[in-house]
Amino acid sequence: MLNKIMRAAVIAAVTLSGHAATADGHTSTSWTLDASASKLAFGSVKKDSVGEVHSFETISGGVSAQGAVAIEIDLTSVQTNIDIRNERFGEFVFKGAPKAILNAEVDMAEMSAMAVGASDVIDVAAVLSFLGADIEVEAEMFALRVSDTQVMITTNDMIFVGTDDLGITAGVDKLMELAKLPGITRTTPVTLRLMFTMDDTKAEVAPAAPAPTQVAAVAGDVDAGKKVFKKCKACHKLKAGKNGTGPTLYQIVGAQAAAVEGFKYSKAMAASGLVWDIETLSAFLAKPKSLVKGTKMAFNGLKKEDDITNVIAYIADVSK
Repeated sequence: MLNKIMRAAVIAAVTLSGHAATADGHTSTSWTLDASASKLAFGSVKKDSVGEVHSFETISGGVSAQGAVAIEIDLTSVQTNIDIRNERFGEFVFKGAPKAILNAEVDMAEMSAMAVGASDVIDVAAVLSFLGADIEVEAEMFALRVSDTQVMITTNDMIFVGTDDLGITAGVDKLMELAKLPGITRTTPVTLRLMFTMDDTKAEVAPAAPAPTQVAAVAGDVDAGKKVFKKCKACHKLKAGKNGTGPTLYQIVGAQAAAVEGFKYSKAMAASGLVWDIETLSAFLAKPKSLVKGTKMAFNGLKKEDDITNVIAYIADVSK
């Protein structure tokens, strides 16, 4: 029902409050999920040809000012339109668990900066806490700025989830047995619509941020480089001051190595004395451990020269 939804949400008890001032004087506020305008639905097919749509009637949560998404799914609110089947889902499929939690991070400052009516496709990575297991998931989500105070996020593509991924195959077997069915599909489509409303939080006007260093254009296919960067984004972000497992790569082209504020580098990288020009970046992306022996970076490198050229062009383009 949920495996590939996103890198998405935190326990509902998390306090989704606070604000962070942005350079244009607005604030990055917290956002609350509008449960009445949101929906989590999944489908099933029995007897090879009978399709049914199910949903969870109660979901709650929000997004903190820091971008921590927190969605709690009330498993006891499952609605299959048949009371006895609702009960059997709770007992045999969900094993009496009251809820599932979806945890992730998104850039809500970016959402806040979107003009009303503007939309974007965003990559979201999440952890689904379900039946005692933490399942890492990811997907593309479609974001639409509905109004000054509302953002809607939906699944961008049809998402299919296997019962084995969620550890519920035995429970579905039991449903099939009790209903005397010859079969129930073990892969199910999932759709998700989340409507977030900005909390009523105001902030003082912040001073303008210093203009970023200009980065010259780099030869290469930027669109192709964006696709290559998907291999990097599990550890690296392309936002100023946003470090992940690895340091931000924002304005890395032409920068001194080991110079990102707030990131703890390996001794080898800190002592390398490298400057990340095109030649050095290319060598590092091809064989990180050969260029900097002792680097903490676990990635083995990109094999294709075009991929290296294109991803550097993409990083430089985003960093302008």
